[in-house]
Amino acid sequence: MSINEFTCDCNIIHGNIVKDTISKMPKEDMFYKIAEFFKIIGDQTRTKILFALDQNEMCVCDIANVLNMSKSSISHQLAILRKSGIVKYRKEGKEVYYTLDDEHVKQVFEVGIEHIEHKKNENK
Repeated sequence: MSINEFTCDCNIIHGNIVKDTISKMPKEDMFYKIAEFFKIIGDQTRTKILFALDQNEMCVCDIANVLNMSKSSISHQLAILRKSGIVKYRKEGKEVYYTLDDEHVKQVFEVGIEHIEHKKNENK
């Protein structure tokens, strides 16, 4: 493998491709928001919570039991996920039930799992 295997050694700029890509670039704020989204779901504890909520609507006690963690630590992580619009909740009496916020969050999470599984099977 040469040092330059992953580096382009040419000086040709493909103007039509560059122009097309620039015309499609979102505003800077969008890049900030998407980076924040992935940073928030990039935490292992929050990822476990998302997996649990992808399976079932759950209250804090149930999530804490599944992950073998304290209700306090789960509540803290859920607050971060809730403020970021990744999970939502509903109250039923004194109980609070959490779910993934919408189908987009569910899809992003499930596609991530699918990608990891695919790569794992590809490397066997």
